[in-house]
Amino acid sequence: METIGVLMTCPMYSYLEQELEARFNLFKLWQQPSKADFLKTNQHKIKAIVGNTKIGADAELIDALSKLEFVASYSVGLDKIDLKKCEEKGIRVTNTPDVLTDDVADLAIGLILGVLRRICACDRHVRSGKWREADFKLTTKILSKRDQIQEFISAAHHLVSSCIRDKGTCTTRFVTSY
Repeated sequence: METIGVLMTCPMYSYLEQELEARFNLFKLWQQPSKADFLKTNQHKIKAIVGNTKIGADAELIDALSKLEFVASYSVGLDKIDLKKCEEKGIRVTNTPDVLTDDVADLAIGLILGVLRRICACDRHVRSGKWREADFKLTTKILSKRDQIQEFISAAHHLVSSCIRDKGTCTTRFVTSY
């Protein structure tokens, strides 16, 4: 049985490379002295491409691989993949959606707390020794801003949704006061 050829477009995690090498015939594009010669020699062997936000699969690469069936992005975005070309050729495309959703939510909560409680400014106040001379001004309790935070989260959700819908061309800016 012939092993499926997979083309990795750029270096990624060594674990990922090891797993792909164990399961497939892995080609590493960045190690090839001549991309054109490599593609000409191996065009019939490669059925899948694995890329990321740096190097995905443009129309030239897709056209060069006559047996290509699948493009995977080891990232959330699909910006580096020519989706129209993939659709034209019936090539399936996948990525890792929602892989960072929980982490982004955690960070957003941390940032909200940091801003409302002025954690960075307070840290600078203490580290500079100013605490000996004057108290740090009291900060805002997060529960007292519950309605504004809910409005902000709703507006942020709307903004992100519209940016995704408009493929990142969003130019809206938030102006808020605490």
